[in-house]
Amino acid sequence: MLPVVIVAGLHADARRAVVDALLRAVPRSVVLHHDLSTASEGAVLRVVRDPSHVVSVDEAPLVNDCACCALREDLLPELERLADSGELCALAVVELWDSVEPQAMAQLIDSQAGDGVTLVGVVTAVDPARLLPSLAQGDDLADVGLAAASTDRRTVSDTFARQLEYAPVLALVDGGTAPDATDRALLVHLHGTATLTAPTHPDFLRVVTAGFDAASAAARVHPATALLPQAGEHDGVTTHVWRARRPFHAHRLYSALPDLACAAVRSRGRFWVADRTDAMLAWDAAGGALCVDDMGPWFAALPEEIRSSLPVERQVAAQIDWHPEHGDRGQHLVFVAPGLDTGWLTDLLDSCLLTDEEYAAGPLVWATQRSGFDQLLAVS
Repeated sequence: MLPVVIVAGLHADARRAVVDALLRAVPRSVVLHHDLSTASEGAVLRVVRDPSHVVSVDEAPLVNDCACCALREDLLPELERLADSGELCALAVVELWDSVEPQAMAQLIDSQAGDGVTLVGVVTAVDPARLLPSLAQGDDLADVGLAAASTDRRTVSDTFARQLEYAPVLALVDGGTAPDATDRALLVHLHGTATLTAPTHPDFLRVVTAGFDAASAAARVHPATALLPQAGEHDGVTTHVWRARRPFHAHRLYSALPDLACAAVRSRGRFWVADRTDAMLAWDAAGGALCVDDMGPWFAALPEEIRSSLPVERQVAAQIDWHPEHGDRGQHLVFVAPGLDTGWLTDLLDSCLLTDEEYAAGPLVWATQRSGFDQLLAVS
């Protein structure tokens, strides 16, 4: 089996420092990098290099006008080719391009486990001093030349946040500006279970290649089972966890979305609104940009035969949140930021819930509410 490590990250200099450290640490290792910046010319540039020189440079044609699709189509055959080289390659490092998120690539490689390759690590490289500016950059990827496809509507901030939160290892590489305590604290608040290391640490190679469980990683970030940050405050950074049982009033919540989206550097979680009681809605905000997705039915809204067939992580998460009346339906939102105004934030969120009188009216009346969520979720 050829061991594979994925190195992701928006900070290109930090990412390359991590890659170079791996190449130096493992004899006969190579790095495979797809440069998506050449997509406007009709192809993606694939570069393979070892510690001393460039081994090959080739082009992978675009697939459906999508550079990231070209990467997915080309990556596995190249890894299999390296695996077939036997003793010529001891470790393959997949260096992802700036805006490529590691989850899709990890799942792709994991799906082929047993066919000559095995994913042993996923790491996101971070320049701590650039952490807060990157999370606050709400520009569309397309506006800064980092879109992976013509249909890519992601922002810089939310892409970087997901790169940070998915990887079990965060490799810190100081750039030209020295980080302060707030930068490191923000990382801990965003991803409290991550292992923080550095390319110069004696255990760097062991930590990065310690193994990777794609199923557990996916469950950890999926809105239904997410291992969300815990409440806390240190070094000027606050994590505020807000929970409630009764549903949101759809119109009041929709009206408050602009303020809530900008309330914190990062916020995420799951919630429900009164006019669609069966739908679990996912909250994902960074840099002032908010994405709300319908994740399908709550566990409580599913037939018993479907519930028993769901992954154990989903069943356990539902039981932990179970309420005699609402089942696993509930509000669980987490906001992370330096200097967070938790009092104002709590009051605003509380004001969006159904009042006692509205709650007493019951689900049949709740269902008659209408708001901008109909357009936001593309519900006709």
